[in-house]
Amino acid sequence: MDRRKLEHLGFALSLGTVAACAHTPSPTDRIATASAAIMSASGEERGIAQIWQDRDNVVHVELQLTGLPRGPHGIHFHATGKCDPRGSTPFASAGAHFNPLGRQHGLDNRAGPHAGDAPNFTVSADGHGNASFTTNRVSLTEGSTSLFDADGSAIVIHASADDQLSQPSGNSGGRIACGVVSRDT
Repeated sequence: MDRRKLEHLGFALSLGTVAACAHTPSPTDRIATASAAIMSASGEERGIAQIWQDRDNVVHVELQLTGLPRGPHGIHFHATGKCDPRGSTPFASAGAHFNPLGRQHGLDNRAGPHAGDAPNFTVSADGHGNASFTTNRVSLTEGSTSLFDADGSAIVIHASADDQLSQPSGNSGGRIACGVVSRDT
């Protein structure tokens, strides 16, 4: 059955999963894997991030999220592997954007981007959102861009879209969900 027929039958979500799998490296191409359970500031589970590094040292990130506000959202790796929602700024414990090379913020910034910068994603009216991106600016293996440095790292979902230029974080708003990046065993 071709893609057009599947979309017509309402299988767009299934098709997205099949399409993602077609581009996903096989398990034998993965040299390191990690994941992050994404939680809201109220402690509710919002989804999961699956993260892996291929033999070409490209890191792949796939997120499946639910229960988030409709619209575009920024997403970033943050410098500290701690997601404490308490305090006046939820998830401030995750620190600033992951930026081991000291660059400026923004995928559209000539002096950037931070290693932790990523494209925006959109949440549908029903609160579901999927994000998928690749990056060669972080690593799951040893080295200066490893997400597993002394204090680890987190992946943070922001309330608004990232403008990909403004300093220090792209005007992406508050931190509405967070997950500590953990090595898979």
